[in-house]
Amino acid sequence: MILGVIIIFMLFQNESLEAILRLGGIFLPVYILFLYLNLSTKYTITEAGILEVKCGFFYNKRFDIHKIKSISKNGNLISSPAPSLDRIELTYGNFEVIVISPEDKNEFARELTIVNPKIENKLA
Repeated sequence: MILGVIIIFMLFQNESLEAILRLGGIFLPVYILFLYLNLSTKYTITEAGILEVKCGFFYNKRFDIHKIKSISKNGNLISSPAPSLDRIELTYGNFEVIVISPEDKNEFARELTIVNPKIENKLA
């Protein structure tokens, strides 16, 4: 979207075709990478009580759901496997945190608390 607006602006400014192609050559791979990361981010709860978090080829971790202590809302912009800004924070272990963004946060929290009823759900 933004790239299209910039290209249209460049056309109205009579920029050279070479400049427009260079801009597209820079933005297009970055856009494709972000699109891939957004579409490949998955959160899976296994029957063994493990939360698998996968975000592209960069991030692939497993968390023991029985070690999760709480679930709360989080709007922090820290780097995390969360493609949305509507995020939740899972605290686990001693003082560790993971920020994720499942589509249905309340349902996801409910599924986690089914596996581990000791999780404090602060979403409500």
